Amino acid sequence: MDDLLLARYGDYLRAELRLAPTSVDTYLREARGYLAYLAASERAGSEADSEDIAGYIGERRSRVDQRTVSKCLSAIRSLHHFLVVDRVREDNPAEIVDMPKLRRRIPDVLSAPDVDRFLAAIEPETPLGLRDRALFELIYSCGLRVSEAVGLTRTSIVREEALVRVLGKGDKERLVPLGEVARKRMDDYLAVGRPRLLRSSRRTERLFVGRGGKALTRKGIWKRFKEIAAKAGLDAKVHTLRHSFATHLLQGGADLRTVQELLGHADISTTQVYTHLDKEDLRRLHNAHHPRG
Repeated sequence: MDDLLLARYGDYLRAELRLAPTSVDTYLREARGYLAYLAASERAGSEADSEDIAGYIGERRSRVDQRTVSKCLSAIRSLHHFLVVDRVREDNPAEIVDMPKLRRRIPDVLSAPDVDRFLAAIEPETPLGLRDRALFELIYSCGLRVSEAVGLTRTSIVREEALVRVLGKGDKERLVPLGEVARKRMDDYLAVGRPRLLRSSRRTERLFVGRGGKALTRKGIWKRFKEIAAKAGLDAKVHTLRHSFATHLLQGGADLRTVQELLGHADISTTQVYTHLDKEDLRRLHNAHHPRG
């Protein structure tokens, strides 16, 4: 019964809510764990109440961090909402269970000189080097998520208008300006690097490819970033480039709404974390250089 319910729930997440595959996997994993918890007490999702949910959340809280607990409750709320939509039950008991309060974590960023040092560590004399210079320049200068970079195709680059067509979360499309440096790196990759990586027997529309023409994966990007960062003497993650993009824009005078649009954030509160980061930077500089700091 649970397998059939989870299959229908997965279809709902994909078709109705249009969640990204990674989000669908997370929601289904949490829902499966929750239903297993109920089954151990001979309960079902159709008869669970807020005490059952609170008990499961309490158990999860003892084993995982606060952010994971928050995701867990979101998944349970979503599952019970689906049960209402699917007419399995008439109420959603998860609505009265309080969401754990999260401390908003200020993301790590690289300084502009550190970004330059990272990019300079890539040797553009090889096809893979040309690809990596174009890839990471694009992620930084356009503020892309790794999943968005993976999903780009050749037609995503609108060169005559200097734009990148990005498909973000929930299949929402946005247009991001393509800077002069990124455009130059992309031209080099498309003219020399990509053709050399493609095999005559393999064709793909994906923009970024590896040896043999296979489409580059998220895991492949993470691996290359880690190798290049180590070479540059930096301790960072690939998503740090996106955080740096937003922070450098705000420090340069861009308004918050513009940064929200460029990042593809549905809610401006998500973007506001970068204003906090900027304030921390100002506080650090004040403390370091002002006589009353």
